[in-house]
Amino acid sequence: MTENVSTTLPATVEKIVPPLTPAEPEKAQIAVDGGDDLYKEIRIANALTDEDGNEVRLKVGAKVQVTVEADPSATTPKAGE
Repeated sequence: MTENVSTTLPATVEKIVPPLTPAEPEKAQIAVDGGDDLYKEIRIANALTDEDGNEVRLKVGAKVQVTVEADPSATTPKAGE
């Protein structure tokens, strides 16, 4: 089995976005370091699990890592290689 290809980028939690309705989750807005100004933020549900299985939340200013992973068949060689 072929292993997925990936890259990991440093990022910072910019703000916590409260839910619009009780049925929606709280979101953490994360800015990916080095991303283009208009496209560097992502929002995810602010619900993580620690090593003991407890639910935890990110805090504003937290340093995090964002990993992008893809199946090798979804990639192409870099031009010139």
